[in-house]
Amino acid sequence: MNYTEAVAYINEIPKFTKKNKFDHTVEMMRRLGHPERTMKIIHVAGTNGKGSVCAFLSSILVHAGKRTGLFTSPHLVKINERFQVNHEQATDEEFLAAFQEVMETVKGMQADGLPHPTYFELLYALGMVFFAKKQVEYCVLETGLGGRLDATNTVEHPIASVITSISLDHTEYLGNTIPEIAGEKAGIIKPGVPVIYDGRDAQAEAVIRRRAEELDSPATGLHEGMYEVFLKSDKSIDFSLNFGYYENAKITVPYLAEYQVVNSSLALLAMEVIDPQHTIPLETRLQAIRDTRWQGRMETVLPGVVLDGAHNADGVAQFVKTVQGLPKDRRVVMLFSAVVEKNFEKMIETICTQTNLSAVVVTEIPGSRNEPAKELGRIFETYTDAPVTVVPEIEEAFQEALRQKEDGMLFCVGSLYLVGELKRILSEKEMHG
Repeated sequence: MNYTEAVAYINEIPKFTKKNKFDHTVEMMRRLGHPERTMKIIHVAGTNGKGSVCAFLSSILVHAGKRTGLFTSPHLVKINERFQVNHEQATDEEFLAAFQEVMETVKGMQADGLPHPTYFELLYALGMVFFAKKQVEYCVLETGLGGRLDATNTVEHPIASVITSISLDHTEYLGNTIPEIAGEKAGIIKPGVPVIYDGRDAQAEAVIRRRAEELDSPATGLHEGMYEVFLKSDKSIDFSLNFGYYENAKITVPYLAEYQVVNSSLALLAMEVIDPQHTIPLETRLQAIRDTRWQGRMETVLPGVVLDGAHNADGVAQFVKTVQGLPKDRRVVMLFSAVVEKNFEKMIETICTQTNLSAVVVTEIPGSRNEPAKELGRIFETYTDAPVTVVPEIEEAFQEALRQKEDGMLFCVGSLYLVGELKRILSEKEMHG
């Protein structure tokens, strides 16, 4: 089987397997020889901001000269994005070698009457095998869905657990209230292992602290009074973090979204637990924050063109906050698409009623989960007086949105699938000059 066939095989998995019990992943990792035990793991869960926090942590460790694996999801363009060592994606050859090793174990499990791993289970196993082969010292590990029953939770002794902001998303799996969802995320806390968490929601904090106390895990919460923004531009935010080692230091985060202040602060607090002796000096940590790049999260890809994968209520609320922070006379154009299972009408209502859009272009994502552009356009027209243009084909829609942007800002929002398609289009343009 070659690389292309291996990726095709993985993409077919949801069609012939259902969610397995947690013990199934435990058994798979045992048969693989526990590759996850060969590295120091920082385990990250939460609703929003997981990927960004992972990117900041990885950047700090790489800047400090540590050999660092980064496991994240979803990928935007290519599946290899999920497995990085020192910011380099797994090559196709490395991906294939890890896949083949995992599949040998899968065949043995099936021969013994055990079910095939799920899509995410297989990718997690593949990632751990790859990182062990690459002899990483640290691994920054993002959970998939939830935490307690997530495949990644087979990690027995992480060096730190990090829980990012918690809001209502995937309620069909995780619960209908903030405390219920926080309980699932707090499932990654291990006995005696420090937990660093976003403490801005009192309900979520109560659940996380209670679980940490039960397990004798030292808990550090990030609260709003601990950071202060003092300068914002179209490309970055300068702020200070009122916390011990970071007191009075000027921190620059290379994004225009204020939620990245929270995410970078969480990463910096986590470093206090990971490296309490400060062998990684302050300037290295701060330079790493300045240099962090994370795809599709308020990412500026062209002058005045921002891609943001906001695709749930909290993500959209944060997006709205960012747009509200722009000068009132700034022209703001939006390119939007959504997948069917998201509450996109609520997202559209929030965006239209809380921002002053100059124009909207709607498009649709290829595949069975797409919401027709025409329907999205109809919903936008009920909530905004701004002109709405319907262009089903993504590349044409992007060109139209660029034309309508003029000298203002263009935000491409609503789905990570949209962001992935736009990244692919931009990289192909770059390749062909």
